[in-house]
Amino acid sequence: GLQVLGGRGPGRGGVGRRRVVRGADLAAATPEAIRALRGRRIGFVPQNPTTALDPAWRIGALLAETLAVHGVATGEAAQARITSLLAEVGLGQEGIGRRYPHQLSGGQQQRVCIALALACDPALVVLDEPTTGLDVTTQAQIVSLLRGLRDRHGLAMLYITHDLGVLAQIADRIAVMYAGHMVETGPADALLADPLHPYTRGLIASAPRIEGGAGQQLLRGSLRRDLVPEGCAFAPRCDHVLPACAATPQMLDPVPGAPGRHAACMRLGDLREVTAVTGPPPRAAPDRATPLLEVEGLELRYPVRGTFTRSTVLAVKPATLAVAEGEVLALVGESGSGKSTLARGIIGLLRHTKGTIRFRGRILAPRAERRTDADRRLIQYVFQNPDASLNPAATIGANIARALPGTGAAAVRAALEAVQLDPGYAARFPDELSGGERQRAALARALLPDPDLILCDEILSALDVSVQASVIALLQRLRAERNLALLFISHDLAVVRDLADRVAVLYAGEIVQTAPTAALFSGPRHPYTQALIAATPRLTRMPALPATQLAPPRLALRGCPYAPRCPQRVGGLCDATDPPEIALPGGGRLRCHLAPEALPGARPATAP
Repeated sequence: GLQVLGGRGPGRGGVGRRRVVRGADLAAATPEAIRALRGRRIGFVPQNPTTALDPAWRIGALLAETLAVHGVATGEAAQARITSLLAEVGLGQEGIGRRYPHQLSGGQQQRVCIALALACDPALVVLDEPTTGLDVTTQAQIVSLLRGLRDRHGLAMLYITHDLGVLAQIADRIAVMYAGHMVETGPADALLADPLHPYTRGLIASAPRIEGGAGQQLLRGSLRRDLVPEGCAFAPRCDHVLPACAATPQMLDPVPGAPGRHAACMRLGDLREVTAVTGPPPRAAPDRATPLLEVEGLELRYPVRGTFTRSTVLAVKPATLAVAEGEVLALVGESGSGKSTLARGIIGLLRHTKGTIRFRGRILAPRAERRTDADRRLIQYVFQNPDASLNPAATIGANIARALPGTGAAAVRAALEAVQLDPGYAARFPDELSGGERQRAALARALLPDPDLILCDEILSALDVSVQASVIALLQRLRAERNLALLFISHDLAVVRDLADRVAVLYAGEIVQTAPTAALFSGPRHPYTQALIAATPRLTRMPALPATQLAPPRLALRGCPYAPRCPQRVGGLCDATDPPEIALPGGGRLRCHLAPEALPGARPATAP
């Protein structure tokens, strides 16, 4: 296995540390020796498979190269090994090895990365945020796959993630880091149930709960590496700090009475009592009598160019939804369900082929460039990845000012202060900000024109739970202060439960259920909504989902798209006939052949 040995040496560098894999010290090894270990004895699964896989190489060729470089197999032996690897990671379909990465879904690409990591039969696999950005059912597939591989091959895994719910499903032990320092380690179940270090406790309290109830507790401040003291790195943000904490280095020490647990805090004996966590204040219900945004029968298609022909592919079947002033409508569903496509159609980045979009009663042009300046100003968009949406060659101030021509420095400062960033950040470049700070800067840019509606496209998916909590609190404050409406796209149902007033559930390009948030989580009616809630990670170990609920979605031109995965499927009816739309008691609508009373209501979200 892997061992990291040694204590803190003189200064901040921590000299004297060793990294030992199967008796080999990597810190002292030659570059040739390290290359021999990489891939052969240590596998690696990167966070973003889209950028990790060479787009010019077919999947089979990528695997063959890995086997050849490490001298594992070539020729027919390599082909047999490739077939075996792809089948083991759930990609046994005929011809999958001849596909390019862009022809696979995000979950399939991540499975290819896992196959590459396993190709040479390593003893250790390092997984760097392998499920970040994946929807909950695809997450469940990957976690189930990894558990099975670990059990079958006796693999050791170092799993790096900020998703505590995923860790609860797979980890035996957890090590918590803050600002490059290990602050607590211990068995996973014990650490998640009874965190000891103040940072661990704040991290877990920050995590949104699909079960509802407790609400979130925000960590004070944010990580500033330029302000990390010589002693405890967490001291500037700790509610229990003593004067000695900032000056006295604190090491991982065994916790008395807690077998296998270690923590780096001089006040552990004083902090074992649990701090009360209060939920957010109740939200005032928005007035839905006059919708701000009305989308009616919106159909969206992507153009496809062939060698001699041009055609289109249906991406979103006619969709209808409305957002009131000051309301948060969440759009949830798996990757590929059409959430971002629908949002891009609303903002005018993708032209709709059918239907209408009304804003304050006025019909909007299908494309953004044909809309008035006022319409473009009043509807803003925040993209998922601020690294890609902020110009890296321009300062934060210049990035923000570009949202409204003629903007002066005072308006930029006001926008930064609105998202709780120091005005001095205007002079910084995006790479000088943390991920959470960059996302706040992107929000500041969207707020500058003083919009009525912001479309938020998976803006929390790459942030850790404590930063997520601070951004959620920011959105709630902005909504209260400005009566701001949000169309909030997310695959994280725990976040949605905290933030949204209503939820629309998409599956394979079709809205299958809409409902008030409380009603949807207390008794989801559509079988797909039930499956989504069941798949959402919790901080306790969950049973594996049935294989039918983990099958890939398909966009159906006829019938119910969820029929192949539905446990309540009715023979040829669901396969061949479009389901009707049914009004639900208490508000909301459902697309299903079965009457609401005939559908088995899901167990409450508090059930495991």
